Amino acid sequence: MSTTNFEFLDALGQIARDKGISVETLLDALANALVAAYKRRPGAAEEAVVTIDPESGEIRVYGQELDEDGNVVREWDDTPKDFGRIAAQAAKQVMTQRIREVEREMKYEEYAGREGDIVTGIVQQTDNRYTLLDLGKVEALLPQAEQVPYERYEHGARLKAYIVEVRKTSKGPQIVVSRSHPGLVKRLFELEVPEISSGVVEIKAAARDPGHRTKLAVWSNDPNVDPVGACVGARGSRVRMVTNELRGERVDIVPFSEDPVELIQASLQPARVREVRLDDATGRATVVVGDYQLSLAIGKEGQNVKLANRLTGWLIDIRSESQVAEDEAREGVEWAEGRWVTNEAGQMVWQPAEGGEVVSAEEWSRAAAEEAAPEGQAEAPAQVEAPALSEAPAQVEALPPDAEAGSGPADEGGEADPAQVGEGAS
Repeated sequence: MSTTNFEFLDALGQIARDKGISVETLLDALANALVAAYKRRPGAAEEAVVTIDPESGEIRVYGQELDEDGNVVREWDDTPKDFGRIAAQAAKQVMTQRIREVEREMKYEEYAGREGDIVTGIVQQTDNRYTLLDLGKVEALLPQAEQVPYERYEHGARLKAYIVEVRKTSKGPQIVVSRSHPGLVKRLFELEVPEISSGVVEIKAAARDPGHRTKLAVWSNDPNVDPVGACVGARGSRVRMVTNELRGERVDIVPFSEDPVELIQASLQPARVREVRLDDATGRATVVVGDYQLSLAIGKEGQNVKLANRLTGWLIDIRSESQVAEDEAREGVEWAEGRWVTNEAGQMVWQPAEGGEVVSAEEWSRAAAEEAAPEGQAEAPAQVEAPALSEAPAQVEALPPDAEAGSGPADEGGEADPAQVGEGAS
């Protein structure tokens, strides 16, 4: 092909413009295809190179002779007379294949470095396994695991998603996106809040329960800029745009602090915290709130405290003031180990865990009353329940004041005379 081939060059240029591929790339692919076509001809040189003039489109084949080191020792023009027809036949299939490969490579390179970015796509297909989004040149895959529960994606609807992974496959790049990732909320605020995109305001931490609630901790690098106000916007306009894209998901924005006590207090909003006690060894934080604030601090199904745990990195234990008061009152009290059982007589008795003598309910109550009585009054009769009539104190009072122990009839093995008891009682 020694004549100028303008039609060939025009077609090549048109393909390059339509596919977004450089002419040099197409010429290199065509030259490699022509070398393979040349070597299939009878009498072809073992080594050859094909050159294509980008100005005239002239194609030349040069046979080569190489030495043991691979250096060219001789080269000659071995262009077949009918190589133009051969070139046209060989180039069509190879060029098509090469164009597809270049397109796939370009698409992959376009999205390879965009993990963590946000894209807008149009819903193309939805089933129980995944949803396909058309991003223009490529399609994105939204798996079921990355979808928000109860969220429905209608065909043709525009949807923003977060890129979590870009895979390189033989059929081109496979882009996996998410609607449940906390990064989606961050990126949406970057689009709506200029202070975040410029770096004045930073999102330090985020915790999300997809479809229900998200908590963000924000920080301002400029003391004159309120980070929470910047994210909320005038009359809540900025945060409203984000919640609309999240289809009504609630977003709580709190100020970030290096002090864990302040951060924990802010993370539990809208509940008001009275006190925070930190245990650095276990990473546990005990938070004290008012009795009427307990359910608000915990949240529906524990949602508020769970998000606060993830936002702060502390394991938060919510306690009301009355619960704390009860715990403090019980401090220092030792509790016996055992259980209440019913004996053979049908009475409730305390059976110690380590064995030993059982304690009746009456004895248990008497001991508790003695411990609760003021010092010096532990044996006061008022603290002891009145005995039964058969055990009336008259039996004791019948003894003379100067009587010694063991002088009564009972001590001698006999029984007290009822008549004597009656007379003494009178």
